[in-house]
Amino acid sequence: MAPPASKKRKTEHVSSGDDASEASFASFSDEDTYGGVGLEHGTSGVDSAEEIDVDGDDEVEAGQNDDEEDTEDGDDAQAGAEMSKGAKLKSTRQDNGKPPTKSSRNAQSGTSAYVHGTFKSNVFKLQVDELLAQIRPKHGKREAAAEAALHSLKKTIEHIPARGPFLSADAERDLIKQKIAVPFPDPRPPKDAKYKFAYAKPANINVVGSFALKTSTRSREILEVDMMVTMPGSLFEEKDYLNLRYFYKRAFYLSCVAAGLKSAHKSEYSLRYTLFHDNPLKPILVLAPIGQKSDALESVPAPKWRINIIPCIAETQFPVDKLQPDRNCVRNSSGTSDHVDHVQVPTLFYNSSLRSDMLMTSYLKLLHAASKSCEAFVDACMLGSTWLRQRGFESSIHAGGFGNFEWAALMALCLTGGGSNGRQLLSQGYSSYQLFKATVQLLAVRDFVKQPLLVGDTPDAPKSADGLPLVWDVERAHNLFFKVPQWSYRLLKQESKSTLNALGDQLHDGFDATFILRVHDPLYRYDHVLELPQKSLSTGESNLESTFAQARLRELYRVLKQGLGDRVNQIRINQPALPAWQLGSSTPKESVQGNITVGLLVNPENVRRTVDHGPSAENKAEAAEFRKFWGEKAELRRFKDGSILESLVWASPQESGHTVLEQIVRYLLSHRFALVSSDELRFHGDGFPKFVRGGSERTPFEHMMASYKKFETDIRTLEDLPLSIRSIMPADAQLRYASMRPPFGGKLLYRATPADVVLQFEGSARWPDDLGAIQRTKIAFLLKLNELLMESVSSITTRIGLENEGQDVLNQGFLDVTYDSEATFRLRIYHEREQTLHERVLKDKSVDPKSREVSALGLAKYKRDYIKSPAHTQAISRLCTRHAPLSGSIRLTKRWFASHLLTHHIADEVIELLVARTFTHPFPWQTPSSVQTGFLRTLFWISRWDWRAEPLVVDLSGGGELKQAGMQSIRTNFEAWRKLDPAMNRVALFAASNVDADGVTWTDENKPAKVVAGRMTALAKAACAEVAEKQLSLEPASLFTSPLEDFDFALHLSTDKKKTNGFKNLELKALQDTDMIGYEPVQSLLAELEDVYGSAVLFFNGGSEQDVIAGLWSPVTARRAWKVNLAYSTIPRGEDQDTQADLNKSAMLSEIARLGGDLIEKVEIFQK
Repeated sequence: MAPPASKKRKTEHVSSGDDASEASFASFSDEDTYGGVGLEHGTSGVDSAEEIDVDGDDEVEAGQNDDEEDTEDGDDAQAGAEMSKGAKLKSTRQDNGKPPTKSSRNAQSGTSAYVHGTFKSNVFKLQVDELLAQIRPKHGKREAAAEAALHSLKKTIEHIPARGPFLSADAERDLIKQKIAVPFPDPRPPKDAKYKFAYAKPANINVVGSFALKTSTRSREILEVDMMVTMPGSLFEEKDYLNLRYFYKRAFYLSCVAAGLKSAHKSEYSLRYTLFHDNPLKPILVLAPIGQKSDALESVPAPKWRINIIPCIAETQFPVDKLQPDRNCVRNSSGTSDHVDHVQVPTLFYNSSLRSDMLMTSYLKLLHAASKSCEAFVDACMLGSTWLRQRGFESSIHAGGFGNFEWAALMALCLTGGGSNGRQLLSQGYSSYQLFKATVQLLAVRDFVKQPLLVGDTPDAPKSADGLPLVWDVERAHNLFFKVPQWSYRLLKQESKSTLNALGDQLHDGFDATFILRVHDPLYRYDHVLELPQKSLSTGESNLESTFAQARLRELYRVLKQGLGDRVNQIRINQPALPAWQLGSSTPKESVQGNITVGLLVNPENVRRTVDHGPSAENKAEAAEFRKFWGEKAELRRFKDGSILESLVWASPQESGHTVLEQIVRYLLSHRFALVSSDELRFHGDGFPKFVRGGSERTPFEHMMASYKKFETDIRTLEDLPLSIRSIMPADAQLRYASMRPPFGGKLLYRATPADVVLQFEGSARWPDDLGAIQRTKIAFLLKLNELLMESVSSITTRIGLENEGQDVLNQGFLDVTYDSEATFRLRIYHEREQTLHERVLKDKSVDPKSREVSALGLAKYKRDYIKSPAHTQAISRLCTRHAPLSGSIRLTKRWFASHLLTHHIADEVIELLVARTFTHPFPWQTPSSVQTGFLRTLFWISRWDWRAEPLVVDLSGGGELKQAGMQSIRTNFEAWRKLDPAMNRVALFAASNVDADGVTWTDENKPAKVVAGRMTALAKAACAEVAEKQLSLEPASLFTSPLEDFDFALHLSTDKKKTNGFKNLELKALQDTDMIGYEPVQSLLAELEDVYGSAVLFFNGGSEQDVIAGLWSPVTARRAWKVNLAYSTIPRGEDQDTQADLNKSAMLSEIARLGGDLIEKVEIFQK
């Protein structure tokens, strides 16, 4: 897909082989690049790999913060959004910019990377290469400053004097003299603890993470560098792996480093404590430069980099078998007990946290070996980093626990094994895109909970526990996914499936959806978001593991998952991260003031169910469990089939004021947790459907659909018709669940709007071969239909209406049929011979221009009214049946267009196509499952749609009926229109579908004009900016208002004159008057104003829902040389030959007010 016009980024090619980049600081060791540890590069061949299929056709059925990760979301995330049109990349170079080696050429068998599933297309490869060129790290001033700081800090740390040994209290007193607090994890060490705290020179200091491996993307606003400080083994005792003793000593060691650095570099750097990846057991030291004062005493901004100092220990410090996932290392009975009590609950998180500190060097070597053995590994890491960041995944626990490090380590492990019989899952000959896609496919297809991934050979692999994913690194005895909770893993799988589907879409470019678009904003991502205070959650777990292993959140997830059942497809819980704190402050407690947010993706088929069936009363155990969970809400009920079941009954939204989903959530939180006040819970997501008249479901259309079926039956059962009926086709928004104002059902609140229906008779040679005669014949048919209907059907009212008077080659008549004043159908007759006759006139060069113009208009109206509209109606109706939220999303989007006075210019069908695209091509998200997400994602796409260079193409079949040939035909039509009308004076928007390849059926004749299309884009951008700024505090009403001051004037309409004024019974009688069916006084006034003043004024109106008509003076009315026969009223300025003509605005507005009469209440003029 072409890049959006809304954001331009300058692109440049940067060679990864830059000498300066190669000189990037990577280590402090004098002996070796990586701490003096020799690395053995893997050499397993490509042929032996058990490769994951990475062909472009595969699809999945829909159904760290790495060490350098920053927390700021800036515009830099859009890196790579714009592709340089002049970029020329040679296919003979690999992804890392280096010439291909002999082995890599052999691996590819001499085949270009453009084909055989390596890339979707040539353009996609260029996009990926350009993205990599933009995000590859380079060695600049920022990197040089960070490296200089690293050298300086290393020297300082190595010269920090030894401390201790101390007992716990003495250790803190020694440091408090320097205003340094020890960041002990909670619970703090016992006062009577006998173990000692001490500081000694580090065994090793090294740089780890993406900065050392050159996988840190340049697009990050802040460069983060991780410095690993290995604590000497002499500081620890044999049993220090128990009861947080290691973590206490680690915290003391970190505070000693902080004291030394503060003393030496206080004026250069700011120092703070923070948690490493939000792990409450592992504080680290964050060091950032301080802005300096220049000679002019002006503040100079500090360079945007920071260094994380991370204490760790040697891999052999503690026995591996003591830290297995099934072992308990935190004893409740005694803080100092060394006795292994196997009865106690395994401390999974604690053990893995300690084990990860022991493995930092080992994983550094693993990643380094992978980067040497696989040339595309580094680029694949950067692609993965970009993909994760756009989806809000980081190594931090609050952001999912899966970030850049986990991605890189997973790829590296799969390059060494993971397959059957120990074979590789990934081939070292893959390109960066193949590695990326294969890793996404692995995440999407394989369930690491039910089928853990084991890398290495082991006879006794651990089991997945508590529903947590397991990727077991046998060599290092470590679960790579130990920080990933259930809810984050399920979301990660869903995002992987969505990405895989986007990449497998052969009609649309999935590049933007995969790498460019941010998808983690909650209002776009989730159907409902609830906020609840952290203090309201309590858990019965009392073991120490529960204090740092998110036990409260696990219990919340379990309760919501069990309580909501099949009403939701996804639950995502997010706890706010603990902010950094000063060195002199104690470790802050887990905040009780912040809110926990829970995102819900619902199942639209089940979310509104009011009765839940539980277990049978005969099943005593399950029934007791059901009642225990639901409490007083559970009740025993007998159903019509004779079954007696435990049940739950929820009130309807009309009765309770809350949706069924919100009722369940509120009950669960009040019953299972300490949430006693409804004010403590804020529920987001049900505000937008309230703007849909009649409700967001299809229920308001049921009466109209039933009436239509009766009407169709009545027509088909008529006898004595001159010809047999071939088809009766609906062709109206009311008959496809898409009208903004829903049809009424029994309550006559406003005048009925007739629903268009097209009737086609069987072919016959008796039809005349003249366009005018055909129209008169159709009127005769309508008269006969009217007569037969009145004779055979009771409780209906009919009338014959005329249209297109003065143009006898266009359709002349229609038949209105009203059922009990509740549903009106406007029937027109379709005769296929008309198209041939119109085309014959257009091809005849002897025909006068006026007749040719009328035939061109007639042919366009014929195709629109009799062919395209019925096909469009059928397709949208089918989609609304398939996707429950589509109807409400369409109507809400139409409400948005009407609120901004755009309805008059943009056809209903165009709006329906815009919303349908969100459902049929939802990437980068899943298919919307609520009105809110359907509406907001549509605005998001409109805000980025470059309609000048990109057509709107929608496959309304939802099942792939639109093939590549059809797409190419549509694009050819679009390009032809842009060549024919480059200024877009006739066609601005090009909207096509699988049932309308022409693309201009609803947008021809300058509907909308460029200025209107531009305003649509600007309003969508403003709406998306409001969503991004306000987030969960967004007021939905704010998206439906825009200032009238943007226009030159506004005509305020009288609401009293728009309707019949009188007694209630007289008003009802007027509404029931069939002669007034379809009468819209505002639209009639608007049509007259455009006919008279259309050359001077561009009018805006929002349909019957809005009480204002706004206007913009046309640029052609600017002051100009006076001449006769100007198309508008003017005021002469100047004298003689210099006389200029100004538009006489006041006179024109007075004429408009006179034409409107009592319908116009006030004329408001805006001064600019």
